[in-house]
Amino acid sequence: MYPNVQAYDRGVMFNPDGRLFQVEYAKEAVRKGATSIGMVGDDCIIFVAHKVVNEPLAIPLTVQKVFRVDSHIGATYSGLVADGLHIVDRARLVAQNHRLVYDDVKSVESLTKEIAAYMMQATQYGGLRPYAVSLLVGGMGNGPMLYEIEPGASLLGYKADAIGSGKKIATDILVKEYKDNMKLEDAIGLGVKILKKVSEGKLLPDSMDIGYIEDGSGYHLLSTDELAKYL
Repeated sequence: MYPNVQAYDRGVMFNPDGRLFQVEYAKEAVRKGATSIGMVGDDCIIFVAHKVVNEPLAIPLTVQKVFRVDSHIGATYSGLVADGLHIVDRARLVAQNHRLVYDDVKSVESLTKEIAAYMMQATQYGGLRPYAVSLLVGGMGNGPMLYEIEPGASLLGYKADAIGSGKKIATDILVKEYKDNMKLEDAIGLGVKILKKVSEGKLLPDSMDIGYIEDGSGYHLLSTDELAKYL
């Protein structure tokens, strides 16, 4: 037992066992967040995300989980809503600044690394806390690419990935049923199937977001009517 162990719980600093408690707490917040899924398809990237709206008088359409970052990049998140929206806005700003300066689009890999570096600052300085959010960022570059950024700011590329409360169940299904070069419709169908497994109540069109980026046609977010045909 180390003396004054609570001191390591008041800020972002390593304890003698090499742990960052605040980062671990942020990861726990992600594990309690609504499930989001990303998949690499045949010349496309697919995002399927669950929206949990517990307020009976709330308007579900005011909650968004899948976002356009640029014409060729999209993102979704799980965890603290305010943190997720802030990081998505930051990603959009990075993409827009790159266009203004270089008159060209920023690559998916480069943007993801820059966002991870931005999130890492919150794990290094006093007076800050780690962002309680994990993100799936994907888009078209030299083929479709998908990355996960977690609260500790590490990133990793995936063919298919899930974050949030249903991660274990979703990952088990993806390992068994995901296939390389899946067609867009098949990937969306698999994502909806997973959400049905992990959601506690009946899955409705206004309780999920589905977006995709297709090579040559850019980013698309499905409308409520389009969502309904997958349920």
